[in-house]
Amino acid sequence: MHLHLVSDSTGETLEMIAKAALAQFDNPDVVRHFWPMVRSRQHLDRIVPSLAASPGLVLFTLVNAETRGRLEEHCRQIGLPAVPVLDAVTAAFEAQLGEEAHGKPGRQHMMDEAYFRRVDAIHYTIAHDDGVGWEDWEEADIVLAGVSRSSKTPTSIYLANRGYKVANIPLVVESPPPPALFGLRHPLVVGLTTAPERLVQVRRNRLLSLNEGTETSYVDSEKVRDEVQFARRMFADNGWPVIDVTRRSIEETAAAVIRFYQERKDSMRGANDQRGEGAI
Repeated sequence: MHLHLVSDSTGETLEMIAKAALAQFDNPDVVRHFWPMVRSRQHLDRIVPSLAASPGLVLFTLVNAETRGRLEEHCRQIGLPAVPVLDAVTAAFEAQLGEEAHGKPGRQHMMDEAYFRRVDAIHYTIAHDDGVGWEDWEEADIVLAGVSRSSKTPTSIYLANRGYKVANIPLVVESPPPPALFGLRHPLVVGLTTAPERLVQVRRNRLLSLNEGTETSYVDSEKVRDEVQFARRMFADNGWPVIDVTRRSIEETAAAVIRFYQERKDSMRGANDQRGEGAI
C-alpha cells in the first residue's frame, strides 16, 4: 500500500496521525511518500505525477482552499481516496468556540511564548541529565529517579519536548543521592522501576553494544534485584509516585508522568481555592 502524506507545513502532525492509525493493524506493508511544505499550486502540480505513479491513500493537511481543492480534484481524476485528517476536529472547535479557524499553515509552529518555553525546557533537561546540576533542581517541573537503564534520559527528553523542565538521577546503592532530592518542594519526583530480569537483559545488551564484557556486577541478577528493591524502598519512604516501565514505551511512560504531574497540579489548585474560600 502506498501512503501519501501531503502537508502545507512540516507534516509532523500528519505523520503522528498516520502512525497512530497504522498501529491498529498487524504489520501493514506500507510505503510512505512524504510531501511537506506544499503551499502553492505549482508545488502541488509537481507532485501529482508521483501520486499517479504510486496510487494509494492520500492524507492531507492543507488549509488553503485553492490548494486543497486542486489536490482533491487531481485525486478524483486519478481515482485516489483523499482524506483531510483535521477537518472534523477543526469544525468541532469552530462550533464550540463560535468562530472560524484562521486557515494559516503552520500556526502550531509559530515562535510564540510556548515555543520558547519548550526550547528552555530542552536546554534545562539536557543540562540536568544523570544527576548533574542538582543545586538547581528546584527549578525543574519533574525529577525522575531510578536505577541505571530504567529509561530516565529518553523519558526526560521526550517530556522536555512537551515543554516540561526535567532533571533525572540514577539511584546507586553505594552512592546515596544528594540530600537536596528529599527536600524538593516545586518539582514532582517520580520513581521509575522495572523488572530485574528485563533490566539485566537491557544492561547486557548495552554492554555488548559497547564491546564490553558482561562478567560484571552491573548485570548480576542478585545485585540488580537488590538495586531495584533499594530504589523501591526509597520511593515508598518518600511517598513518590512510581511507574513500572517494564512493558511501557517511552511515550507511555511520559504520558503516565504527565498524568501524575497534572493530578498534583489540580490537587494543589484545589487546596489553594479552599484556602481562598476560607479567608473570605
